[in-house]
Amino acid sequence: MATAEEEKFYIELCKKPIRFEPISKANNIFFDDANKQVFAVRSGGAMGVTVKGPDEKTSISFRMEDRGDVISVKFSPDKRILAIQRSSKSVEFINFKSDMTPDAVEYSQTCKGKSTEMIGFIWTAVNEVAFITNHGLEQYQVFPEKHSLKSQKMISLQINWFVWLSESYILLLSSGTLGNALHPFQFRQNFLNRLPKFEVDLPVIPKPPKLSLLERDVIIANIYGYLYIVVLRHQPNATVGAEIVLYQLQKDSPAKKTDILQLDMSGRFAINIVDNLVMVHHQASKTSLIFDVKMSGDMEAVVKIHHSVLPPLPINPFKLLLPSLNMTAGTEKAEYNCELYSGNWIVFQPDVVIDAKLGCLWYIKLNLEPLVTMLSDKCKLIHFLLCRRDSKKVILSVCKQMLIPGQQVKLPIVSQAYDMLNQVYKAYRDAESQVSAGEISPSVMQNTWKRKVIIDQSDMYTNVFSVFEDCKDIRYKFMVAVLIEYIRSLNHFSIPVQHYLYELIINILVHNNCFYQLHQFLQYHVLSDSKPLACLMLSLESVYAPAHQLALDMLKRLQTANEEIIEVLLSKQQLLPALRFLFRFIRSVGIVDSVSARKFLETAMNTEDKMLFYAVFKFFEERNFRLKGNPRFHPGEHCDQYVKHFESLYGTEALALVPVHS
Repeated sequence: MATAEEEKFYIELCKKPIRFEPISKANNIFFDDANKQVFAVRSGGAMGVTVKGPDEKTSISFRMEDRGDVISVKFSPDKRILAIQRSSKSVEFINFKSDMTPDAVEYSQTCKGKSTEMIGFIWTAVNEVAFITNHGLEQYQVFPEKHSLKSQKMISLQINWFVWLSESYILLLSSGTLGNALHPFQFRQNFLNRLPKFEVDLPVIPKPPKLSLLERDVIIANIYGYLYIVVLRHQPNATVGAEIVLYQLQKDSPAKKTDILQLDMSGRFAINIVDNLVMVHHQASKTSLIFDVKMSGDMEAVVKIHHSVLPPLPINPFKLLLPSLNMTAGTEKAEYNCELYSGNWIVFQPDVVIDAKLGCLWYIKLNLEPLVTMLSDKCKLIHFLLCRRDSKKVILSVCKQMLIPGQQVKLPIVSQAYDMLNQVYKAYRDAESQVSAGEISPSVMQNTWKRKVIIDQSDMYTNVFSVFEDCKDIRYKFMVAVLIEYIRSLNHFSIPVQHYLYELIINILVHNNCFYQLHQFLQYHVLSDSKPLACLMLSLESVYAPAHQLALDMLKRLQTANEEIIEVLLSKQQLLPALRFLFRFIRSVGIVDSVSARKFLETAMNTEDKMLFYAVFKFFEERNFRLKGNPRFHPGEHCDQYVKHFESLYGTEALALVPVHS
């Protein structure tokens, strides 16, 4: 449960950061964004290397020979080969054993060409590495057992800088004097796919031309399953706020400009992608903004213009336990407030913030609960929450609040909210049907829906409509109207309505003596026919006499009356009118031949009405004769006690005397 102070912030740092030795003259810090590992390299590795990852299992320590200052260090995807760049010409490799101890032998690979200088390197597969140089791309296969590499492919291109998204294996290379000519590549299972290049619009072209689009202003992002090149564009006029432009990558055509995010601020920014949101941190104001490309926006031609979902707000303050300076106080550690938006912060994709001076790595988190009070537009809020993972509890809370006096919203808003919920619910049901029909595999279904939130009827009944019982101040007319709107929405999306929703409406109407409205709902099929509903109506005969006839009409329309219905009727042990009604009912739907005689005879005997028992007994004797040519009951029907009871009342001579044939 969030505290009152925490409810002011919707962005926070993870509670338990990854701690590492802070940067110093003897200790350098590196981050491998592919494996999410922090490397603390002391004295070039001679004094030790400590690697800390997302969990304790990926944390290791080792030593390596000091061969100069380390520029970059990264493990292969399987953590069995370590690559170290110490110069602009080559990369060294060290094999690691299964116990994560390093091999004594190092081997290296030099980039091609005397004038070639390496900008960086990336692991593109378990045993594949790519060098990005100022002259192009060099792809190598690593043979760890042979301590060697083999060139696989080379692409010549004058390169300024590169950006890499490891989770999608997308590499973006910048070329040209201005740096705005971008070349996307995708690595797939020993195959390098070169996507069409494109140019990024620049707000102004300098004279003379110089590098204008910088690496720090570009990231690659996976947003709602689509790959985007995200470009931070500073305006030449400081009074005009900066903006972020999204270019969606295409397979067979240049990347398409789809969205522009208006920041309305200038200065230094950093970008994270959190739960499909573009999160922008502004250092000068020490605030952050969130943008959702699924939200509506203004259109300029084919480009959608977005404003932040909420006004700028800071990250939730974070406290850290550090060694105390006052050792006489009797405590070894003291609590310190971390400086947010520090100049020491470095942001990595998609959701990592590192403070190397403090020795902390955090994951950025989105706290959804404060948004409930921050977003007054409930439809906008629910639309936003439906796109967030782990938002089910918050959505149900919002839906419940919409019905409580003092927070109630108008019925059209309730209706729109329910349509949004059921649209997703319907899509999920359709996907389930596709799996059942073999049209898609269960794994595809799971991958598609694992992050999505489904609000079904049981969720609404248990967590939302329960407020009708908890809060006695809600007018019953509003309750009924809300339930009818939810049922309308279910019907609109062709989702079968569960009977407990109908029961809830009926119980509310009966409790408030609104029998005429109930009659109208049933007569005009606002409440759909069903066996459970018919049984409920039968139980209401004592308070509303026409309920019996309404139930009978419903069962006739269904044409699926069975022993379950009869069981309910007989369990009431009604007197003669009820049994006569029952006879009329079973004759009307043509199931008299299959009805159990024992149940009827038991009910008739329990009434202690001799004439009624006689009529029932003779009714089934006639049925037996018509079906089997013999009026007697078969032993399997277990009617012996009722035959004896009949004999005790009327004598054996009153029994039909047709012999039983063996």
